[in-house]
Amino acid sequence: MSAPVIILGVTGSIAAYKAADLASLLVKGGAEVHVVMTESAAQFITPLTLQTLSRNPVVTGARNAQDGWKPGHIDLADRAALLLIAPATANTIAELAHGMASHPLTEIALATLAPVLIAPAMNGKMWDHPATQANVAMLKSRGVEFIDPVEGELACGYQGNGKLAPVADIAQRALAMVFKKA
Repeated sequence: MSAPVIILGVTGSIAAYKAADLASLLVKGGAEVHVVMTESAAQFITPLTLQTLSRNPVVTGARNAQDGWKPGHIDLADRAALLLIAPATANTIAELAHGMASHPLTEIALATLAPVLIAPAMNGKMWDHPATQANVAMLKSRGVEFIDPVEGELACGYQGNGKLAPVADIAQRALAMVFKKA
């Protein structure tokens, strides 16, 4: 039996560096991990780091999303057992809620039939903003699952609810979803 494929979407949050530990935990947990990064995520963590830990090429743009004749974002969308976006910025959540597909990650999100799990990370005021909460509610109404951010000291210097949930918790939830464990 082949390993379930988890597409790990990494967006431009300061918490992007935590995707390295997340990718490693998912691989150790028995998943085949394919990382798709936004351009801004690559300013926080290098694709090479995530490629090494996931043991697969990292998609950072449309040009490297293609392998063979089939568009890469469609191939990954078809193969996914789970689309996990961690960390997810307010911008990416808004793009997903409104069906925008301006980069490979959002293209995969629109094309996949796999479950979607989102772990947001952002300034607490951004997380609590009515627009963000409306986008989250819209996605939840479509069956998207969330691991809400936690309270803590944020990179911006504020204390609040916006910190990425613990990586071990995100990995455990993702692996439970693909291996159908409680």
